[in-house]
Amino acid sequence: MLVSHRQAESETVRVRPLAERHSKHRFEEIRTDPHDPTPDAGGLVAQLDQLADRIRRARACGASVLLCYGAHLIKNGLGPVVADLLRGGWITHLATNGAGVIHDWEYAFHGRSEEDVRGNVADGTFGAWDETGRYTLMAIAVGATHGMGYGESIGRLVREGGLRVPEREALQQQLRAWLQAPEGDEHAGAVTDLLRCMIAGQWDEGWIPIDHSMAQISLTATADALRIPLTVHPGIGYDIVYVHPQADGAVFGRAAGIDFRVLCQSVYELGAAGVVMSVGSAVTAPQVFEKAASVANNLRRQHGEDAISPYIAVNDLQPATWDWSNGEPPASEADYYLRFLKSFSRVAPEPLNYLGADNRLVLLNLHQRLMD
Repeated sequence: MLVSHRQAESETVRVRPLAERHSKHRFEEIRTDPHDPTPDAGGLVAQLDQLADRIRRARACGASVLLCYGAHLIKNGLGPVVADLLRGGWITHLATNGAGVIHDWEYAFHGRSEEDVRGNVADGTFGAWDETGRYTLMAIAVGATHGMGYGESIGRLVREGGLRVPEREALQQQLRAWLQAPEGDEHAGAVTDLLRCMIAGQWDEGWIPIDHSMAQISLTATADALRIPLTVHPGIGYDIVYVHPQADGAVFGRAAGIDFRVLCQSVYELGAAGVVMSVGSAVTAPQVFEKAASVANNLRRQHGEDAISPYIAVNDLQPATWDWSNGEPPASEADYYLRFLKSFSRVAPEPLNYLGADNRLVLLNLHQRLMD
């Protein structure tokens, strides 16, 4: 292979079984039950009431309700709370980063997740766990050949307790047929990626059983069972799956590209009555959403439709000292650099509903208002 700059021989990274990792938490230690006592909302009562009302109005007219979240929502055990909202019909799309599905998958796979970053980076074992990287890659490489993105592929893996790896000869026949009459879609690329991964990883063909002892607690699997999109918006190198020696940027990029287009469709469907919630995602959600909003508005303009004008609520722990109803702060103000406020404020047609509080307080209170 031709190369320009020298590259690390990452394919020689040594990984160990996930069972050997000292994981910080068992799921039962962090689980937040939808029926737990609702925390006192304090000064956020009016804002939570307004958010719940806007979600009701959005669903009454068939508009999208998007929940974008960071991995701490999963690490705070809030998956069952969000799953209950999905079953109630209150949320129509989930969007997260790579870590949001990694922790969800690890809890579903063996009931534990999180590791000692400081210690494990020092000895080169951080993220170097075989099953997390290998099964993630297998799921999304196979899923892409069926037109599925990152989130749907992982949800299907957990829900079905395994996956089916096609026969190598059948994939090669598909490629030969495509070369004779190219269709112009990305299916050939997905097949090529899968073949390359199968050869490099020496994957078996046929049904591969992968037991998930706690599949019932997986938010990703719940979304797949309900046919609600859960899209993943990763950055290459952000997540522990890229430590694995078989990690393939083309596979992850293809899966993320599919998910971005799925997100753009849901953003398109926000219209004038939809709702966007961002919970604990300081960079990924605002950065990805503003681009998806631009795609959606570009398409809406072509179809003679007005731009989206969603109601936007943001939840994070960072105290906000700027009154965003007065517009965007100047660059001399620290709040100007809070991406999760600035980016969303540039898309919102009305002042942001910023809920500065723990995400357990916000989601349990929201759950109570909507489910009651």
